Amino acid sequence: MSPRHAVVLAGGRGTRLRPYTVTLPKPLVPVHDLPILEIILRQLVRCGFASATIAVNHQAELIRAYFGDGAKWNITLSYSVEQQPLGTMGPLRIMHGLPEQFLVMNGDVLTDLDFDAFFAAHVSSGALFTISGISRVQPVDFGVLHVGDGGVLAAFEEKPKLDCVVSMGVYAVSRRVLPWIPDGAAFGFDQLMHALIAAGETVRVRIHDGFWMDIGRPDDYQDVCERWPDLAPRLLSDRDVG
Repeated sequence: MSPRHAVVLAGGRGTRLRPYTVTLPKPLVPVHDLPILEIILRQLVRCGFASATIAVNHQAELIRAYFGDGAKWNITLSYSVEQQPLGTMGPLRIMHGLPEQFLVMNGDVLTDLDFDAFFAAHVSSGALFTISGISRVQPVDFGVLHVGDGGVLAAFEEKPKLDCVVSMGVYAVSRRVLPWIPDGAAFGFDQLMHALIAAGETVRVRIHDGFWMDIGRPDDYQDVCERWPDLAPRLLSDRDVG
């Protein structure tokens, strides 16, 4: 298999994570003593990814100044600068030289997902697009009405909990998907999925049974920081933790 390449989406303004992102871009906000993006890059290197493109926009110069060419972490880094926000999938259309298969992930995700195995399964399947999903129980904060014919109440549930599978913000992607993404316009993951489903294209989902957290919100960020002594051995190698 050719050297593996990842795209890390790090162009957001981090508004959900304020006040931590008032002075720092979200990828540089530290978890314990490591920036979020550095944890991700260390994981990618451990899983055999030799290069990565970081999609940047807000405070791009700070991110480039910290990570440089990636030599410190044994990964070759390049940067794709958005002149305007392009959503989650839009940045892929302005990146040059993407390989036939590559990983795409949000820059605010911490997980113990084996990126190596996930990517290899995608490639061997021949899929156009593979999503890493995880099971979640989502509480509903309201009483739910099940309404039958004629507006008659058929059933009632007080604050039910819904079982669902959610996207982890980690994807394995074939270059064949790029024509579905408009050039120079904001285009989100949701829009791409609707387009592929409508066209009858097969999108695969692989369920991860492990740790995952989107740390874009202050409560989740604080939770990860408090749990870091226990999480670090799961997310990083002994060398990285040490």
